[in-house]
Amino acid sequence: MADIFTPRKRSAVMSAIRSRGNKATELRLIAIFRTHGITGWRRHRPVFGRPDFVFRALKLAVFVDGCFWHGCPIHGTRPKQNAAFWRKKFSANRARDRLVTRALRFNGWHVVRIWEHELRVKNETRLISKIRRHFAAAA
Repeated sequence: MADIFTPRKRSAVMSAIRSRGNKATELRLIAIFRTHGITGWRRHRPVFGRPDFVFRALKLAVFVDGCFWHGCPIHGTRPKQNAAFWRKKFSANRARDRLVTRALRFNGWHVVRIWEHELRVKNETRLISKIRRHFAAAA
């Protein structure tokens, strides 16, 4: 299907759309935290890289990376339309993720990156183990 906008107009339209976070994945992680009695987290704190959850007392930043947007090696899909654009976009997202992780670690933070698919019920036990290991390292 052909786009009704010129490339310049499409760019302007898309840049006007503001991110609202990954609400469904964040709500799922909140439910997991509550089920397992994990407390002390806050959302939307002014920390470099805008982590999804911050445990300030532990200097622990938690990111939930969407399989599509962050190029999950297991579940990441690549659109066939405009393939060069998407390849560049996903590559830039991964580079930004690495930069944010390095910068936070340099400043004394512990960083946990959770893939969207790790939030599934069948992966919950493994995910909780991963989070608790990071808590132990940060404590």
